[in-house]
Amino acid sequence: MEKKRFALLTSGGDSPGMNAAIRAAVRKCISMGIEIYGINHGYRGIFEKDLRPMSRYSVADIIQRGGTILYSDRCDRMMDSDGPAEAAQILSEYEIDSLIVIGGDGTYKGAEALAKCGVKVMGIPGTIDNDIACTDSTIGFDTAVNTALDAISRIRDTTNSHNRINIVQVMGRACGNIALYSGLAGGAEAICVPEIPYDPDEIAQRVITGKNKGKLHCIIVFAEGAGDINALCKALEEKTSIETRQTVLGYTQRGGSPTAFDRILASTMGAMSVTLLSQGEANKAICLKNNKYISTDITQAVKMQRVFDKSIYELAMVLSI
Repeated sequence: MEKKRFALLTSGGDSPGMNAAIRAAVRKCISMGIEIYGINHGYRGIFEKDLRPMSRYSVADIIQRGGTILYSDRCDRMMDSDGPAEAAQILSEYEIDSLIVIGGDGTYKGAEALAKCGVKVMGIPGTIDNDIACTDSTIGFDTAVNTALDAISRIRDTTNSHNRINIVQVMGRACGNIALYSGLAGGAEAICVPEIPYDPDEIAQRVITGKNKGKLHCIIVFAEGAGDINALCKALEEKTSIETRQTVLGYTQRGGSPTAFDRILASTMGAMSVTLLSQGEANKAICLKNNKYISTDITQAVKMQRVFDKSIYELAMVLSI
């Protein structure tokens, strides 16, 4: 029987748990007698022919590490009309049977393009934004939420000491899930997300109402894509006469050791991707739906529109009263 040869890459923004997925895919391949290559720097590594054979030991002691040992990047060449075909040709030269890609929406679009050029692909959702509609959770989201929550809790302590308003900005240019879940878990008085326009007057009134009931401080969680945090900060200070500060968490949410949930999610998805490819299934994306691991067509995964869970947002607002 001809020996199979797989490759894998991580693309787009890094997320905690990517290394756990790499480790699982590599070791599952080895257990099945499949050669496995790692591609450095995402899709760019294909064009630069930056591939390296992976072994059991090359993924030792990485399950707890954030980031990705294969590095990550965005690749404009994949967006050119002839880019995917060139990438497919290079993979063919290396006799790569199948390609596993770990990343977000842009990564999936690249995989879809490669599939149309004859490459057998399997997608694993790795992004802190949790903005891939076909899965209930993406690798790294749980860790990012917990990182934000830890910061919110620390900021609340000092905000309480000084009787201030503090607006905590979390990541999420087009998706407010990190803000939504960390805001709910952190007891935020208001949550600002790209999906729902906010009214500074309404937020100010919530703050004033809370103050009249004895609240001495206020935490507002603000997704980076929700609007102008500086304008909101200024408006609240003017409308409430309460000193208002802002804290931008930035890339701290992408780093750090992944939570147990993300390690298990990544390990299961990484191993499952190899199993499915070895069984002849291809051009799919691994998903967690209703606590079950399934796969869906990669094109369908790209087309699916994410729906913001407004019920959780409304719950957070009720509980913050």
